[in-house]
Amino acid sequence: MSAERVNPPALAPPAGFSHAVVATGTRVVFLAGQTALDTEGKVTGRTLPEQFDTALANLLTALRATGGTPADLARVTVYATDVAAYRAQAAVLGRIWRERMGRAYPAMAVVEVVRLWDETALVELDGFAVLP
Repeated sequence: MSAERVNPPALAPPAGFSHAVVATGTRVVFLAGQTALDTEGKVTGRTLPEQFDTALANLLTALRATGGTPADLARVTVYATDVAAYRAQAAVLGRIWRERMGRAYPAMAVVEVVRLWDETALVELDGFAVLP
């Protein structure tokens, strides 16, 4: 995939995301929402950073199964049950992101939700990628 990250100077400087991503490729992969589920379907981790790390790992596992890499992600949406807690732990979550993804940030949004499918899930990530 060819991904051009576009961050216009007329917008606030992005931190941990890109304002826009122009993706050129031949395959589009839509990634289902991933929480901190283990292989038995149970949510693991009690803290937001623990669950975020597992949810991101699960998203990347699904992406890699299609032949994609983290750099192929064009868009990610984060659904959090507590955006204030997400913001308070942004530095830790950012470190987890960079360890797993590097710094090729997709276009992103963080949305607060009342709850997720599994009552113990604190965060869910979905997205789409464009593969060469």
